[in-house]
Amino acid sequence: MQSRGVARNSLGLSAVRSCLLLLFIHLSAPVEARRVRGGRAQTRRVQQQQQTPPPYRERVEGAESFPLDFTAVEGNMDNFVVQIKNLAQSLYPCSAQKLDQDMKLHFLKNVSVTCNDGSPAGYYIKESKGSKRWLLFLEGGWYCFDSQTCESRYETMRRLMSSTKWPLTRTGRGILSPQPEENPHWWNANMVFIPYCSSDVWSGATPKTDQSDYAFMGSLIIKEVVNELLTKGLENAKVLLLAGSSAGGTGVLLNVDQVAEQLETQGYTGVQVRGLADSGWFLDNKQYKFTDCLDTISCAPTEAIKRGIRYWGGLVPESCRQAHVGEEWNCFFGYKVYPTLKSPVFVAQWLFDEAQLTVDNIHLTGQPIHEGQWRYIQKLGQELRLTLRDVPAMFAPACLSHELITRADWTDIRVKGISLPRALHCWDRSLHHNLHINSSHSHQKHVTPPVRGCLLQLIDSCPWPHCNPSCPTIRDQLTGQEMSVIQFLKHMGFDVQKMAQQQGMEPKKLLGMLNNGN
Repeated sequence: MQSRGVARNSLGLSAVRSCLLLLFIHLSAPVEARRVRGGRAQTRRVQQQQQTPPPYRERVEGAESFPLDFTAVEGNMDNFVVQIKNLAQSLYPCSAQKLDQDMKLHFLKNVSVTCNDGSPAGYYIKESKGSKRWLLFLEGGWYCFDSQTCESRYETMRRLMSSTKWPLTRTGRGILSPQPEENPHWWNANMVFIPYCSSDVWSGATPKTDQSDYAFMGSLIIKEVVNELLTKGLENAKVLLLAGSSAGGTGVLLNVDQVAEQLETQGYTGVQVRGLADSGWFLDNKQYKFTDCLDTISCAPTEAIKRGIRYWGGLVPESCRQAHVGEEWNCFFGYKVYPTLKSPVFVAQWLFDEAQLTVDNIHLTGQPIHEGQWRYIQKLGQELRLTLRDVPAMFAPACLSHELITRADWTDIRVKGISLPRALHCWDRSLHHNLHINSSHSHQKHVTPPVRGCLLQLIDSCPWPHCNPSCPTIRDQLTGQEMSVIQFLKHMGFDVQKMAQQQGMEPKKLLGMLNNGN
C-alpha cells in the first residue's frame, strides 16, 4: 500500500514538473513564432523538437499523450498559472499543503459576541488560495428553551454552550473534506466551520447580562463571522454556500437571506449567496404520545420553539415575520419559512428523520414497535413528502437516520441512482445557467432551468424506512450487529403478510421489492 502511494506521488510530481517545463518553454518562445499558423508553425514545431536535448524528451515522454495547446492562454497567463498550481495540488496531494488541511480555530475579534456562558465565539477555517468559493457550515445540536433546560444542557453538553475547551483544529468530513474522493465538488473551496454554542437554533441576538444567566447570540455570531471573513478573501468570492445540519440546517433557513442582505448592503453584490439545509426541515406535527414539556427531548417542537423564541430574543427572516405576525415561531419550520425566502436553498432531508421521531416520542430502543407506532412512522414519511412537493431542489432518501452532509460516506447514499454531491453539482450548474439567462436576482430559487443529465427533485417514493438499498447501515442497538433491510423491518414489527395484503401483492414479491429497494 505504501509503495503504491509513493509511486503515485512520484508520477504526480513528474507530471507537474513536465507541465511547468512546458509552460517555461512556451513563455521562452518568441511571440511571433507562437502566433504563426499552418505549415510554417508546424515546421517550427518540428525544428524545436529536433533541437530539444534528449534528456528533456525522456522526462516528458509520459506526458505527451495529453493534448496541451498553450496558444489559448495568451493574454490570460495569471489564470493559467493558478490552474497549474491547482493541478499541482491535485496531482501531488502529499505535498507540504497536505499538512495544512485541518481547519484552524479563530476566536472572534469582537469579544461582545459570545457563546451562552460569555466565552468568546469563533470559527474554524481552512483557506484555499485561488478559490472564489466559500462554504460556511453551521453546526447542529438541539437547543434549550428555559433556565431549567439550559442548566441541564450546561451540565451535560457544555461544549455546545462554551468555547473554553474547543480544540485548536478540526478535520473536515463529507462536504467539509479537502479530499476530492470524499468531496468531489467542494473539496477545493474555502472551508469554514462555525461551532454551535448559542443553543438558540442560530436565531438569538441577546447578550448575557446581570439579569440573565446566558447569552443567546447565534444570529449575531453568523453576522460577525461573515464580517471577519471579508478581510480574508470573502470579499472576492463568487459563491457563498451557507450550509448546516440539524439545528444548523434550520439555522440556514433562518439566516441565508440575512447573509445575502449583509453582503449586498456592504457593497459586495457579486457574491452569490445560497443555502444547503440538511436535516433541519422539521414538522410541527402532533406527537405520537403527548408529554409535558419538561425537557428538550420530550417537549413538542411547537411548544419548545414558542418558549425558546421568547427566551432567546430570537430573530426570524423579515419576510417570514410579516407572514406570521405574533406567531413568529412558525418560521422555525421549513415548509413555512421556505416560501418566504429570496435566496436559493437546497434541502437535504431523510424522510424518516431520527430527531423528528424522537421529539414525536417514537423511541426505537431495540424493541419491536407497536402497530400504531408503525403507522405513525409511515405517516411521517408521507407528511414530509407533501411538505417538500414545491421545493425545486432537494434530496430526500427514505432512510431512518439524522444528518447527512458531514458523513464520510455521504457519496454512497443515492436517490434515483444519483448521489447528493452529484445533485448539488447539478444545482450549482442550474443556478449558474440561470444567472446568464436572467439578470434579476429576486426569487432565483423558484427558477431552475433544466440542465442535460441533471435531476434536482430527488425524493424516494417507497413507503417504508430504509426501503432504499443505499441507506446507511443499520445496527441492532442491543447486539451491535448489522441488519439487512428485511431484518430491520421485521425487528420493528413489520408484518410482511399483512403489508403484502394491503398492497394487493404476493408476500414473495413484496420481499423482492424490499431487497431491491423499490
